[in-house]
Amino acid sequence: MEEKIRKKLILEAMEARRQAYAPYSRYQVGAALLAVDGEIVCGCNVENASYGASCCAERAAVFKAVSLGKREFRAIAIVGGLQGKAPEDFAYPCGICRQVLHEFAGKEGLSVIVAKSEAEYREHSLEELIPHGFGGGSIV
Repeated sequence: MEEKIRKKLILEAMEARRQAYAPYSRYQVGAALLAVDGEIVCGCNVENASYGASCCAERAAVFKAVSLGKREFRAIAIVGGLQGKAPEDFAYPCGICRQVLHEFAGKEGLSVIVAKSEAEYREHSLEELIPHGFGGGSIV
């Protein structure tokens, strides 16, 4: 992936993080998802007093993109940290988000970028984060 695209994804995720609704944990997460057609769709975490009703930024971005007709993705950037502070650590996707990303990974796989800033990031293949993932081929 081009460095220019990677940095744009990180910046978009940082901006999406500002919209997070996290009154309980105060942990705000933003995600920027790159569709195979080049469009970037963002999401943020949305908490609920009933924690099970909360939604992570990664899934919010995927669900928004799917509602726009997108079905395959090349990359996602994720930025998270405590409200009012710059990210101090890398925010990796939870297991449920990894499974949802697996469902919509493009034919060439999906790159997962976790970042503290534009300059400080780690990049992994989705397969590294969910080896032997369970997909549609597993049930057909």
